[in-house]
Amino acid sequence: MKLFRMIALAACATLAAALPFAAQAQAKLEKSKVSIAVGGKAGFYYLPLTIAERLGYFKDEGLEVEISDFEGGSKALQAVVGGSADVVSGAWENTIDQQPKGLNMQGFVLQGRYPAISMGIAKSKAAGYKSPKDLRGMKIGVSAPGSSTNRLVLHMLAKDGLKGDDVSIIGVGTAAGAIAALESGNIDAISNVDPVITMLESKGDIVVIADTRTAKGTAAVFGSADMPAAALYAPIDFVKKNPNTVQALTNAMVRALLWLQKATPDQIAATVPPEYLLGDKAGYLASYNKVKDAFSPDGKFNKEGAENTLKYLAAFNPAVKPAAINLTQTFDNSYVDKALAKYKR
Repeated sequence: MKLFRMIALAACATLAAALPFAAQAQAKLEKSKVSIAVGGKAGFYYLPLTIAERLGYFKDEGLEVEISDFEGGSKALQAVVGGSADVVSGAWENTIDQQPKGLNMQGFVLQGRYPAISMGIAKSKAAGYKSPKDLRGMKIGVSAPGSSTNRLVLHMLAKDGLKGDDVSIIGVGTAAGAIAALESGNIDAISNVDPVITMLESKGDIVVIADTRTAKGTAAVFGSADMPAAALYAPIDFVKKNPNTVQALTNAMVRALLWLQKATPDQIAATVPPEYLLGDKAGYLASYNKVKDAFSPDGKFNKEGAENTLKYLAAFNPAVKPAAINLTQTFDNSYVDKALAKYKR
């Protein structure tokens, strides 16, 4: 009997050692069911989130993730503020923008190192455009009013002393509806993400006047290429109360980012839902090739990027006063550091 017990205990120990890490860690999660709000999930801006979902990386970490898609990042943020979602997959700059409103948010894994947002003028209007002051009076399509696509418009206007009231902002989403709005003449210009922008470019429908899909283009628009973009962020209280859950989310996202560093365009097209291709696989692949450098290679934030973003927001938003913003609480790299230690080989 004693020998049998020793053998049984040894077998159990061997089995426990062989179990995947996720299975062992699952019981330790403070919250295994997590809701993520995103604004325009089909856009390349959020490709790492889709990859983590489609390849089962969230499940590997013991998470049951529900992703709710909204027409723009501002709507996704509202979902978390209103309590219907736990985490935002959206523009990290919201962690700064919301501080003056008393909403303390924190990013814990970066998806995009460049904004990957571009602005284009309809071809019929392009001949009259020489500088941002020529945007006055135009109807400009954005993903949703108040979103990062809207902020790029405000930034461009501010370059020539204009304000948001000098144009009409119209929400058009980030998919086929955005393309239709431009082609039908309902808008004169568009600020959006790929694949929408590249598809409009390829058909000659727009002339791009601001392009933040590459380091060079981002520096031309903002004066620096270090401009953190899409991230997973949440109210600081959520992060503090659920550190193991946040770590699990970060692990999944870092795996997705590392996968993207090695994946081919065809592999990506085969992984995302078919509707993401908007009926044009060649156009989708062309879009990816334009935006691929914008993804973060490791998920980490840095101080320089945070400072650049603060300066950018303060230029057109009087509520953002740099001296009153606590930048150190807007991001935490500790979760990414642990994820990289686990998955980067």
